[in-house]
Amino acid sequence: MTHYYPDGTAPVVTHTVARIERQLPVPGDVKVRVGSRVEPDDIVLRADYPLGPQIINVARELSILPRQVYSKMKKEEGNKIEKGELIARASVFGGRSVQSPVAGVITTIDRATGYVTITPNPVQLELRAQVRGIVMEVPDKRTVIIETPASYVQGIFGLGGERFGVLRLRVSDRSESLDAKDISASEAYAIIIGGASITAAALRRALEEQVRGVIVGGIEEHELRDFLGDTEFHAWRTGYDSWRLPAPPYNRDPGLTLMITEGFGVRPMSAPLFDTLATYNQQEALIEGATQLRAGLRRPRIVIPLSRVSNVEQVAPSMAELALNSMARILAGPHAGKIGQVVALPTREQRLPSGVLSSVAEVQLVGADATRVLLPPAALEPLLT
Repeated sequence: MTHYYPDGTAPVVTHTVARIERQLPVPGDVKVRVGSRVEPDDIVLRADYPLGPQIINVARELSILPRQVYSKMKKEEGNKIEKGELIARASVFGGRSVQSPVAGVITTIDRATGYVTITPNPVQLELRAQVRGIVMEVPDKRTVIIETPASYVQGIFGLGGERFGVLRLRVSDRSESLDAKDISASEAYAIIIGGASITAAALRRALEEQVRGVIVGGIEEHELRDFLGDTEFHAWRTGYDSWRLPAPPYNRDPGLTLMITEGFGVRPMSAPLFDTLATYNQQEALIEGATQLRAGLRRPRIVIPLSRVSNVEQVAPSMAELALNSMARILAGPHAGKIGQVVALPTREQRLPSGVLSSVAEVQLVGADATRVLLPPAALEPLLT
């Protein structure tokens, strides 16, 4: 299965200028200025992130009436409290007690309901540059935009946060799959380049060895479920107008960043993508796993800074178009993952083998299976040449 929403951006872009946006969820302190040169570990933004209040039914916990709660409290409104610290006890000689689930401040003691509200201490957030480059914009107190000469490869599906590491090629052929035995301590802090797939056991081993990222062509659904810990069907919801990761892990970083370039299943990585990544073996890179398929499309990508490259004039990503004689990657059907050349773009709609009447492109496959196939444009991803 392939989730693909074409946005016109080529999956492989070399020698361009990548824009890296670092953004806090709330306004904070900007630690850099426009024109500053930053390294991957430099802190560019810092903020105190407020957490939601914790409301405790003290009357129920102590088995007393709500109006009795105030007399049983060991702390008053406005007092600071540590996690696990005693806040109320039913009797001075023992009995039931209530401890604070978080560190924070007691903000209210409601005599009418017996509820006590604790406002947790804010969590300090720090965002690092994660890439070597120059700060080009600071539009507000939440955002820093960094630019760096780079090449990048986009995937189709990903998960995990932004991580910086060294690319490490672990396969010799794009059709190979990764298992636990293929991951060792030498991959610590690296971003592994694999082939057709990876198992849940290999992903868990990668976590143990402190691998920062994994790039493969595909992953089988049951292996991803196993890795994330979601085994029930209702945890996965897909549809035309809705798609998200399983709940609750969809909003949780799994500990490494995974990027899938082809789709679900065992899928050999596209040759242009694999060859490009192999070219940058042993070089530093930034991997981004965020995937957004609704408005404001966002695809996972691997950005390889080119610190030694000068005179890079191409600021915006090149937009690849499906045109006569252009090269394209097939994204769906029996030829998924293969590369072909567009040899005809008929003006009239034609009926596909599925029975659907659609505009089509005639594609000449490259390689041993040099056949011609008719495909809808949505099943093709243009490649820059």
